[in-house]
Parts: sequence; structure tokens; C-alpha cells
Amino acid sequence: MIDVCLLGTGGMMPLPQRALTSLMVRYNGTSILIDCGEGTQIAVKKCGWSFKPIDVICFTHFHADHISGLPGLLLTLGNAERTEPLLLVGPKRLEKVVTALRTIAPELPFLIEFHELQEAEETIHVNGLNIHAFRVNHNVTCYGYSIELDRAGKFDVNKAKENQVPMPCWSSLQKQEQVEYQGTVYTQDMVLGPARKGLKLTYCTDTRPTGSIVENAKGSDLFICEGMYGEDGKEQKAKEYKHMTMYEAAELAKQAEVQELWLTHYSPSLVHPEQFESKVRKIFPQTIISRDGRVCELMFEDEA
Repeated sequence: MIDVCLLGTGGMMPLPQRALTSLMVRYNGTSILIDCGEGTQIAVKKCGWSFKPIDVICFTHFHADHISGLPGLLLTLGNAERTEPLLLVGPKRLEKVVTALRTIAPELPFLIEFHELQEAEETIHVNGLNIHAFRVNHNVTCYGYSIELDRAGKFDVNKAKENQVPMPCWSSLQKQEQVEYQGTVYTQDMVLGPARKGLKLTYCTDTRPTGSIVENAKGSDLFICEGMYGEDGKEQKAKEYKHMTMYEAAELAKQAEVQELWLTHYSPSLVHPEQFESKVRKIFPQTIISRDGRVCELMFEDEA
């Protein structure tokens, strides 16, 4: 099970009832934050979640509305007596940008580790989760992220017996890739059936529609995507500033065959994004016009 909270849904500037876009994901004691704009800390508190378990912060890009909340968050983590290292992931120059921001947060009781994305696509493994970064099309280098949880096949007694795997190894092989017993190495594939469908969440903002988004969001249980504009006549502005309309996001969701779409990163001028819901749902019926603090639990098919 993966817990998801869309902390804020605003783009460009925070509003009284709309924090800047940020996402928090929890799994098995690990928390991952994607983007950290102004107001992220307040949004986490409103959600009732905790800062301290954050192990990774991923940045889509370095515009202020996606990273300006970082110094304050680092100070809060330090004041909470955190000592574990914190991994930051983002485009090239990540360390340089964060070092500049840390002018106001110079002393911390924990180590900051950096992973600067070099390729068009990269995967990072964190505590059982796969974080897959993929480049999108904004006016600066920008990445989307898919977070995936793989699920092994079921234990197959007949298969274990056919492969002459001793019973004392059965339990261990359901949890680890291989076990050595009495001088022989036994592997997981000797006792498990085919891999089962896992869980997948894709987050994408500040971009024009691209084939890489469709490819990387393919089959996602949840697709969170910017829908900066809903009004008629905003298509040219979206193209000029490398953003997306709600309808373009819905088309991507349709092409990627996702289970559900949450729209986010609304323009400050979009006061009531919910008024466009019926129009967007004509393109992709499983669309949610998200509000700050929207939460869900992604669960395996047989547990839902």
C-alpha cells in the first residue's frame, strides 16, 4: 500500500486556499517529497503527516514555485533532531542551487546527498520503491517522476518441490532473492510464480504534452498532471510558456490508459477550476479536479 497526499495545487504563486504544487508519498516508513515550494511545511501539517520520515526530495526543476520552500524545511528537519542523511534528486546544477539556498540554513545535523539527473531517463531505488525520472518539455530542464512498487509472484508449493528446494528455505525465499542452505544456493524464481501487478504513481508538471509522458505514465494507478488553464483561448499562452491545459492533460491520461487523473498546478487566475470538470471528463471520465490536501491509498488489486 502507498499513501499519497497532494499537498498543494497552485502554480506560480501561493494563494490563501491554495499552496504551491507539492506531493508527498509514504510507503513502509519511508516518505518521498516531490517539489517543495513556499508553503509546503504548512501543507504537510494540515495533512497531519510528519516531516521526519522524509528520506528523498525530488525536484522537477528549479523555478522558485517548486523549490523555494526547501531552506525552511531543512531547518525544520534539523530542529527535529534528524541525523539520517537526506537524498535530494533533480536536474543538473542541483547541488549548486541548493548550496545557494542554504545560505540561510548553513548548519544542519544531517548529511545532504545529491543525485543530479544526467540522462533523459534514470531510475533510483529507495527502500523498495523505484523512482523513475523522465525528461519533459519546459522552458528549463524539467523532469516528471513515476514511483513504482513491484510485487513478486505468489509462493508455488509445486514449483518449490519440483525444484527440490528444502522446506527450511521456503519462508526466506519469499522475502529475499536467494538463500544458501547446506552448501547450495536457492533462488526466488525456484519457488515463486509470475510477478503480479504492482503499484504505479506518475507525477508531471510544467511541460508541454510529450510522448515521454504517455510512455512513462502508461498504466499508472494514479496520474497527477498539471492543468494550468481551463478557460477557452488559453492554448497559445500554454504553448508560449511551456505549460498544459486541462484538456491536454486529459488527452495524455487517455492515451496512457491510467486508472485516475488528478489535475494540479492551476494558474492563479483560475479561481474555480472545478467549473471545468464536466468538460474535461468528456475526454477522460476518471478526472479529479484536485484541491489541496487530497489523499488516497493505492492498494494492490486483491487488497482494494
